[in-house]
Amino acid sequence: MTIISSQHGSKKTEPAVWLLFLGVLYTLYFAQSLLMPLIVTSLIALLLSPLVAGLQRLHIPRTISAFLLVSTLIAPFTFLGAELAEPAQKWVKLVPELTQHVTEQLDSFSDAIEGENKNNASAKKDDEGFSFFGMFAKKAEKTPTKSDENAMSQRLKQGGLEIMLSVLSSTPLILAQLMTGVILTLFLLIFGPKLFEAFIQHFPKITDKDQARCLVATIQTELSRYIVTVSIINAGLGLSTALVLYLIGIEDALLWGVLAGLLNFIPYVGSLIGATILTLAGLVQFGVQVTALVPPAVYFGLNLIESQFVTPTILGRNMQLNPLIVVLWLLVWGWLWGAVGVLLAVPLLVCIKLILAQLNIWPHWLKIIEAKSH
Repeated sequence: MTIISSQHGSKKTEPAVWLLFLGVLYTLYFAQSLLMPLIVTSLIALLLSPLVAGLQRLHIPRTISAFLLVSTLIAPFTFLGAELAEPAQKWVKLVPELTQHVTEQLDSFSDAIEGENKNNASAKKDDEGFSFFGMFAKKAEKTPTKSDENAMSQRLKQGGLEIMLSVLSSTPLILAQLMTGVILTLFLLIFGPKLFEAFIQHFPKITDKDQARCLVATIQTELSRYIVTVSIINAGLGLSTALVLYLIGIEDALLWGVLAGLLNFIPYVGSLIGATILTLAGLVQFGVQVTALVPPAVYFGLNLIESQFVTPTILGRNMQLNPLIVVLWLLVWGWLWGAVGVLLAVPLLVCIKLILAQLNIWPHWLKIIEAKSH
């Protein structure tokens, strides 16, 4: 009777679990404008909290240290933004011209294939001679005319213009979100520890308060170490990419280096996107020739060294994640929050892994996340 009742109870809880899962997905999708800045600023606060605590032990107030650290973090990004504004605008304006150039190349390639097919068909017709049954065969489909090709070119050009206008129109919103993120980060660094201590002290459901403090401190330390380490590795990859591209004479090498460093926060998928973008940049600079493959080849080589040797050596096996789980996780967060969700996906997965390991709960899920690829 006990076994039957327990099985019946588990069957009752399954719909509740699935409803909770769907409710979380619904909340994440429709509350992204609220949750996204909170998660981003929380990760930044986790990154800077040990430094603020260390400066506080040196009798420097949290307010002063928080302002100094946030300013130090913003300064290089502001410098990079000022340096990359002009080349980024140039490439945004080149999008319609690039789409038109690609369209012209495709049109010429299709015309060449179509002309060869016509010659082959006419030669075959001359060889076959008259066929009685050929009179009843279906006529060949109508080939696209020049007006159809021009319409396709116009559509592609219009698509490039729409991309440029969408980027320009979203700039004020991005600036507002950046200002909100800076303010939230400052408040988390200044008032977050006191709020957390009050929560631990007065929340009645937390019985073992020392264990709760130790758990949060461990997660904070490990996650901060992971973010710092990965950021340094990606910055090194970006600098190396920019330097090599500059030495071989690639235009806007700094832009491509920064892009390579940012895309490296997206495992597996980011390297493919970076190689594709650098291939387009090579085609624009060198035209359709073998030299155009030099930029993506350089990037792919440096990325291979980083992913196969540098990152595994530095991070070790403590941060091991199954590649298939990572790709599926990236797809889910890309669907939920777009590009920002893809960038946040891996740090969130690492955070979940650390929480499961520290709380010693759901060990089967932890083993699935850490499953070896070979």
